[in-house]
Amino acid sequence: MSEPKPPSPPSGDTYKGWLFKWTNYIKGYQRRWFVLSNGLLSYYRTQAEMGHTCRGTINLATANIAVEDSCNFVISNGGAQTYHLKASSEVERQRWITALELAKAKAIHMQAESDDSGDEGPMVPPSSGQGGGCRNSEIQSTLRTLNSKVEDLSTCNDLIVKHGSALQRYQLSEQFDYYREKKQYYPRQRSLMACRDFLSLAQTHSKRWQKALQTEREQRIRLEETLEQLAKQHNHLERAFRGATVLPPSFSGVSGKGDASDEDDDNEFFDAMEDPFDELSLTSNPESPQPLDIEPVRQRRTRIPDKPNYYLNLWSIMKNCIGKELSKIPMPVNFNEPLSMLQRLSEDLEYYELLDKAAKCQSSLEQMCYVAAFTVSSYSTTVNRTGKPFNPLLGETFELDRLRECGYRSLCEQVSHHPPAAAHHATSEKGWSLRQEITLASKFRGKYFSIMPLGSIQCMFDKSKNHYSWKKVTTTVHNIIVGKLWIDQSGEIDVVNHRTGDRCHLKFVPYSYFSRDVPRKVTGVVTDKDGKAHYVLSGTWDEKMEFSRVMQSSKGENGTEGKQRTVYQTLKAKEIWRNNPLPEGAENMYYFSSLALTLNEPEEGVAPTDSRRRPDQRLMEEGRWDEANTEKQRLEEKQRTVRREREREALKAASSPEEGAHQDNYQALWFEQIDDPISGEKMHVYKGGYWEAKEQGSWDMCPDIF
Repeated sequence: MSEPKPPSPPSGDTYKGWLFKWTNYIKGYQRRWFVLSNGLLSYYRTQAEMGHTCRGTINLATANIAVEDSCNFVISNGGAQTYHLKASSEVERQRWITALELAKAKAIHMQAESDDSGDEGPMVPPSSGQGGGCRNSEIQSTLRTLNSKVEDLSTCNDLIVKHGSALQRYQLSEQFDYYREKKQYYPRQRSLMACRDFLSLAQTHSKRWQKALQTEREQRIRLEETLEQLAKQHNHLERAFRGATVLPPSFSGVSGKGDASDEDDDNEFFDAMEDPFDELSLTSNPESPQPLDIEPVRQRRTRIPDKPNYYLNLWSIMKNCIGKELSKIPMPVNFNEPLSMLQRLSEDLEYYELLDKAAKCQSSLEQMCYVAAFTVSSYSTTVNRTGKPFNPLLGETFELDRLRECGYRSLCEQVSHHPPAAAHHATSEKGWSLRQEITLASKFRGKYFSIMPLGSIQCMFDKSKNHYSWKKVTTTVHNIIVGKLWIDQSGEIDVVNHRTGDRCHLKFVPYSYFSRDVPRKVTGVVTDKDGKAHYVLSGTWDEKMEFSRVMQSSKGENGTEGKQRTVYQTLKAKEIWRNNPLPEGAENMYYFSSLALTLNEPEEGVAPTDSRRRPDQRLMEEGRWDEANTEKQRLEEKQRTVRREREREALKAASSPEEGAHQDNYQALWFEQIDDPISGEKMHVYKGGYWEAKEQGSWDMCPDIF
């Protein structure tokens, strides 16, 4: 059974109705009253406004009408006026499209006629006498009606010609010109006869034209269905190809709204930037396809032992430590989670796919959006993680080798003990690398304690040579004395592209009980080197981020601090990142993500200094907390003894006692300290050798720290 023919708009020059119009990211689509009349499309907030306030008008003679999907369409005049509209149903959208196309064709035709001549109307000689004047008026009225019908028929013909070359054999325009000549030069009696003949001819061909138009519509529908089937087949082939690489479920694409055909396809996300105004689209790298005979990757664990129900009063331990550095407070494992700070640092790569997509961007501004989303995504795993990670021992390392599964691998090393500092280096086969050195400054404030990460994070892309840097925001753990512990992230981040001068200013809004904003809100604006805004980002650091392209910006009213706000008019927002759901039973497993569950899994071939080999951490994961506390004290005392020995050696090597006092001559094993040309600060960077040592199984250079 063929699809029912969409209803046509009512006859006449005016068409009215409700449509949803996109306003901005904050308000989204708003219901507006639209009126199509005399080739102009106008809109009002309500029907009552029609008498006094028009909100906007587009001349259809110069407008472009584009259909986006079943209910959405766009009208633009090529300038500053662009309406993104949504109908309540596909049928209603088709009614509007038909009415708009007819009105546009008629407006173009009328404009062409007015340009050709100002007096193409029928020439009616004057008559004397009252009776003659009445008859003359009647004839003119009749001719005006006929002319209107002629114009309507010509408009329909223009629309039919536009939709298919098969209709070009109907030379309505030639017939129109022929009869128009008759109107102009024949007496008025013959003019009336010619018009009647024309109407009779038009009625004769009307059914034929309608049938041809219906055939054209049916062919278009069949073509759309064929394209849809091809798209689904292409989608299934891509999934089958990715399935051959045996990706673990934890690294599959994020799922969003939609049917099963586009549920978790990462590549489909790149269509988000393909709007009528966006020429900055992602492009796939011309890489040769990977062979399908890849051996299956390792299946990672999906569970760890449940957290024991040990109770300990945190306040009884910390009440005498107010104002002290948190890393210097001796804490039992009861308040820890069975991961080290090095492993938590490696969790920044949870959403590495954002950097994979960023590496494919042709536009640096578009790439900045993905890098900014990546910086936000690193906080998503902390929302329920109130446990404190183990402080790494000096020289402790952690490798995260996901080269076969995900195309990247990373290495962390604790390069300093006081202040505690960790260096991290990651590289990917997709053309990006990441490095960071994080020093944690933390203070206990009584009701809460704050963790202020110091040091910078840098991300480099091989193809574009773009070099980004940013810093982390402050993490605060609340309700230390009473109540349920909860975590908040607050502060501002400036992500800077040092090659182009592009910048993204991100603001992590601190939670306030009295605020009407959503909790954990993050906003950001991407600007070029001249300060012009191109993209707006918005979302939350624990759930998702969206971005939308800025079409226009203007100064708004003054804000709460007296600063003038900037109002951005944007296109419809697109989702750029969404968090992965926690595994089943996560509340009993320290709220670990799927990646976090695998980080402490025993693995052969890693360095003897790897966090997986740390005995107190392993005992805690197994639920043997009393033994873990004893082992933790032993390791910390061993570390203090080794440090005192280094200080004694530094004192002996110094030329004077004052010079050698409290010096620590420790040198990192896999990282070296340099003066970073980007930040101007000293920074540890990877100097190489680790992965070669792992391949050879030679770890003689590693210290005995456990």
